[in-house]
Amino acid sequence: MFASIRSALLVLAALSASSVAPAQVRSAPEPLIPVASASLPVNIEPQPLVIEQPQAEVVTQPEADNSVRPQGDLTSLVAQLRSSEPGSRELECLAVGIYFESKSEPLTGQLAVGQVIANRANSNGRFPSSYCGVLFQRSQFSFIRGRSLPTVPRAGRQWQTAVAVAKIVDQELKGSSVGNALFFHAKRVSPNWRLKRVASIGNHIFYR
Repeated sequence: MFASIRSALLVLAALSASSVAPAQVRSAPEPLIPVASASLPVNIEPQPLVIEQPQAEVVTQPEADNSVRPQGDLTSLVAQLRSSEPGSRELECLAVGIYFESKSEPLTGQLAVGQVIANRANSNGRFPSSYCGVLFQRSQFSFIRGRSLPTVPRAGRQWQTAVAVAKIVDQELKGSSVGNALFFHAKRVSPNWRLKRVASIGNHIFYR
């Protein structure tokens, strides 16, 4: 009887052992990655899309050639250079001298007067060395009063012609028959100068 009871107990023990759930196996935690060696995602900011516009073709115009000297006879030169503005103080003085001394004279006479003023300015010390200096030299030109140039009607054709003649003289575009004359006077007067007479043009007589 004891043997049967023992056998029964062994059977119960075996059944109890088979009903116990097996131990759960837990996986070990993954090691942490050090921050210094971690590869963090990089935020890339979007760049604006630049669309290049085709550039318009630039067409360059050839520059005017200002080195070309006017050509032709005296009348043609005056027509090319006639202007109301001389462009400089010196040329203005020369034009004023031509205007007040010979504006009613033929072009050759105006050229001769301008040549005399230029000859004086280039006379190496005998006269002042500039057109303005020659005009303002004391007791040489009756139209000069004080140290100011007289007013001229710049829109007038006679003034514009005087400007053209001044440019012709200054740039030596056309020679005058008076050559190196340094003096002149109107035919209506007789100053009895003991000078060499070199030319008579219009209403003036020129001397050296």
